[in-house]
Amino acid sequence: MKKILAFVMAVMMLAALAVPAMASEDVLTVALSPDFAPLEFVDTSKSGQDQYVGFDVSLAKFIAQEMGNELVIKPMSFDACQAAVQTGAVDMSISGYHYTEERAANFNLSDNYYTGDGATGQVIITLKEHEGEWTTAEDFADLTVGAQSASLQLQLCQTKLPEGVNIKQFSDIGTAVEALRNGNIDALALAEENSVAVLANNDALALTGFMFEIDESQEANLLIMQKGADELTEQVNAILAKALEEGLYEQWAAEANELAGVETAEDVSYDDEGNAIVPEEEAPAETEEAAE
Repeated sequence: MKKILAFVMAVMMLAALAVPAMASEDVLTVALSPDFAPLEFVDTSKSGQDQYVGFDVSLAKFIAQEMGNELVIKPMSFDACQAAVQTGAVDMSISGYHYTEERAANFNLSDNYYTGDGATGQVIITLKEHEGEWTTAEDFADLTVGAQSASLQLQLCQTKLPEGVNIKQFSDIGTAVEALRNGNIDALALAEENSVAVLANNDALALTGFMFEIDESQEANLLIMQKGADELTEQVNAILAKALEEGLYEQWAAEANELAGVETAEDVSYDDEGNAIVPEEEAPAETEEAAE
């Protein structure tokens, strides 16, 4: 009898794991990587859940409100956000996602939403001394270009830049920016909206003059949910349509851009376990003179 009960319990546990993630009756859990102003970042003057701000945070709050749920934000690395959705550890992730075929294969994707003017491009930045110097893909041959792991920018570097480009992956944008400042990489691929915030806080950095050509499907943002969570996806899409109809996207974009410019605004990177991390202090790359 005990063996039968144990078998039944095991089957029930496996069945529960196979069910696509759904928001609970009381709580909506959303994973995000708050190192991506103005979409998601941290207001250091606040604490707890209130410290997470930006366009995507406003969107998450609206979705939870429309569902009648309490919002619980789970900060983690960009990679971990996607893993958490796949395993059902969170209901969804809103973290500056764009369409890719890989994401379409592994997740339920929401309808598109737009985060304001200048939010559709994908660019490459560099040190101020190289501003406007590299304007074609071929100009990056033999250079080292950084990109965040599991990002659209990484995919674009891998498919749009020529052979000979050394592509270096970073788990978080803060460490990548520090590597660029120290000369450990020559350039860094970023979403255009994120580059505005990065350049505003780093006088030593500038645009290269190059912008990736992207498909129309990659111009807007979307959020990701567990594959098979069709009822939740349908609910989210209805809420996105309501936000668009009420003109909330423009309002959230203005608020996020304004807040991203205050002194207490900061891009904060998190590890896979949700612990805030300090960007790695990479030693400056050796110059030819120093090497001699």
